[in-house]
Amino acid sequence: MKSLYSSSLKNLNPKIKFPSLINLEKKNVLAPPVLLGPPELHRQAPQPPQPPLEPAPQQQQQPAASSDPFMSLMLARYNCAMLTYTENWSPTFASTGNPCLDFFFQVVPDTPSKSLKYRLPSAWAHDPLTTLKLVCNLRGVRGTGKSDKEGFYKAALWLHKNHLKTLASNVDSFAEFGYFKDLLEILYRILEGSEVRDIQKAELARGRQCRIQKSGTRKSVPRETRIAAAEKRNQEIREKASELRKEKRMATAKKVLERHSTDPNFKFLYDQVSDYFADCLKNDMKSYESGKSSRVSFAAKWCPSLDSSYDLTTLICESIAKRVFPRENYPEYEEIEEDHYAYRVRNRLRKQVLVPLRRVLELPEAYMSANKWDLLPYNRVPSVAMEINKDKFLKHDEERFNEFLRQVKEGKAKIAAGALLPHRIINSLRDGDGGQIAELQWKRMVDDLKKEGSLRNCMAVCDVSDSMGGIPLEVSVALGILVSELSEDPWKGKLITFSERPELQNMEGDDLNSKTKFVENMNWDMNTDFQKVFDRILEVAVEGNLKPEQMIKRLFVFSDMEFDQASLNPWETDYQAIVRKYTEKGYGSVVPQIVFWNLRHSRATPVTRKQQGVALVSGFSKNMIKMFLNNDGEINPEIIMEAAISRKEYQKLVVID
Repeated sequence: MKSLYSSSLKNLNPKIKFPSLINLEKKNVLAPPVLLGPPELHRQAPQPPQPPLEPAPQQQQQPAASSDPFMSLMLARYNCAMLTYTENWSPTFASTGNPCLDFFFQVVPDTPSKSLKYRLPSAWAHDPLTTLKLVCNLRGVRGTGKSDKEGFYKAALWLHKNHLKTLASNVDSFAEFGYFKDLLEILYRILEGSEVRDIQKAELARGRQCRIQKSGTRKSVPRETRIAAAEKRNQEIREKASELRKEKRMATAKKVLERHSTDPNFKFLYDQVSDYFADCLKNDMKSYESGKSSRVSFAAKWCPSLDSSYDLTTLICESIAKRVFPRENYPEYEEIEEDHYAYRVRNRLRKQVLVPLRRVLELPEAYMSANKWDLLPYNRVPSVAMEINKDKFLKHDEERFNEFLRQVKEGKAKIAAGALLPHRIINSLRDGDGGQIAELQWKRMVDDLKKEGSLRNCMAVCDVSDSMGGIPLEVSVALGILVSELSEDPWKGKLITFSERPELQNMEGDDLNSKTKFVENMNWDMNTDFQKVFDRILEVAVEGNLKPEQMIKRLFVFSDMEFDQASLNPWETDYQAIVRKYTEKGYGSVVPQIVFWNLRHSRATPVTRKQQGVALVSGFSKNMIKMFLNNDGEINPEIIMEAAISRKEYQKLVVID
């Protein structure tokens, strides 16, 4: 279907020579350009404006600390962290005592929207800037980020509703933590509703199920009759679908324009996103035209193509194009009608900006869509794209692709792995390529981490109990293997089973596939007797008469924190019981440090915020491990949280409202 912008502009002459962007003399633009939308939209009857947004609820004031000594003692005694129980009736804390730390530890990829939105106001009231940093930490693909894209989107929508100026003022940082596309997705979800992606997935699943059922109940009808009926039906469906698409596009465009003109909060964010894309594209064109192509960003890659899904639902291409080519700077646009201007600058954005910049970026998608498989630069394929498209590479360009893989094995080429989560690499071992790409990506991931350091005197404890079923269990196994490979001798290749009778296991196998099978086939007993792990370590130390300095330094516990009841004291937490037992045996000063790594939505909190010798982290990404490489110093939960959000990209974030 032709663009809605072009349907009534057939007589335009697009062959106009324009001055180079690099020679453009900037002029002050007094106001952002007006968003017009497709010309047909303005021939329809206007719709009533949307009702004004409800004001955000006022945050409750926190009680001030008392200066009276007696009252201070009372507050310390009665405002201490509350105790509760795990799902298996082991005592645990309900909170760390720091709402920001609770957010950092408790929010994981399967955290429901309701729970995330419950934690955000408390964390924001406690420390707005730290909370904003933690929201970005959810998205962070690099550094110490958690790569939790969905969690970040949910938090961004909460920010839009409650702290719009802060959200809009940090769009450049959000793109840096993730990618430019995140900004478009946030706009899309604001327009279509926060649950739109879940609804789309459910509809897709229902449609797939219906097709399966229909294919199984086909009646015995002559082939010629079926073909004729199918052709007639398909023609009717095509005609109806074409009309429905046009109606839907018009309704969508109308929704954007009404929201943009009646909702100042949405308009502010929308204009900030448009400005950021436009500024990046203009800078990239200057770099391109001056021969500095290495400085070109990925703005052109993620800027929507004309009439693509994001463009149709947000009209963002028109908004960006008008900022890249403002009327005030181009005399040829001064006298033409607004709809002609919108059409021309959109077309010019595509031809003179997106096309040349995408060519410079050597995007794999461009080669694939043009069927130029023999020219595709495999060393430019991002890690996730490699995982998704490897079967296509083998199908269309088997010889060149296998040669690339051979060079990677020999160390003559590199394969990307930075954005992949460890458990996704392990899952792809079962793919059609025999797992060879997964092996190479895992090796690249381990090698990159080893360049930053190693784990000294550390081991992993992996929980694979019933409550960990599904993805959390896969993550537990993957991160356990990763910790064992990053550890120095004699702990390299070792991990401890999480069972009634914990055992020190020495992983067998020379490659990722064999190591994974060994771990998956170990005797786990499928329970979560957490204290037994430390009881077993203590038994070995006592029986071997080990000196305190010979005790293992740190254990990574990959679990959902729902430990079994094990203490005779009904209100003694697992960590308190461990410290007591080690103290009784003379090892109280060298209780192993514990990194509690939460993998599933749960309220269980093993320790409070200031507990020395303990860290509280969460998520599916390997990035958090970086904080412990070559770091065997003292830790506590708040120190580790602050370290996770201390990199320079976090210092650019600002809280406005």
